[in-house]
Amino acid sequence: MSIPVHVGATGGRRAGTRAIAGFALALAGSAVLGLLGGLIWGEAAPRAMLQEIGTGTAELVNAETSAFIGADAWFCGIAVVAGLISGLLGYRFLVVRATPGARAVATAGLIVGAVSGALVMMWVGGQIGLSAYNQQLASSPKGTFFPASLTLGAKSAIAFWPMFTAIVILVAEWGTRHQDTEPETLPGYAPPRD
Repeated sequence: MSIPVHVGATGGRRAGTRAIAGFALALAGSAVLGLLGGLIWGEAAPRAMLQEIGTGTAELVNAETSAFIGADAWFCGIAVVAGLISGLLGYRFLVVRATPGARAVATAGLIVGAVSGALVMMWVGGQIGLSAYNQQLASSPKGTFFPASLTLGAKSAIAFWPMFTAIVILVAEWGTRHQDTEPETLPGYAPPRD
């Protein structure tokens, strides 16, 4: 005679809730970091100078300016630092503390959060100074000099943040697995001394 055993669903629900909470926390943390990165990028990145040549029309003062490359370089640098930060903090506080089944969800949350953080950074940085640019373009007299709005020319720079987040997680995960798989010594043999 067999006795039916009922497994409580509360343990499974609790684990699922924790996994979703970890995913959401990774998204929210990356969005906040993206907001901060966008503020830094919007204030620190160089901008090309424009000169008003007609009502609502402006042209570059120096066609060979390096301001566009500098702005993209600033974005890449901030994205690399943000990727390292989100990878380190996310691995330490989300992935390591997650249950074995929820580790993948936390990692996915960090990667998706890194993509969203980079997009937030690009949007926030582009909004800083945009209204002043539009106002000057529309109302400045001919010959007025003013800075251009900030845009990300190399959209592939968005990949830096998730790429460095993933690299940090992979290296940290490889380091913990490497420690777990230390070779065992055979019985009766002493481990080698360094």
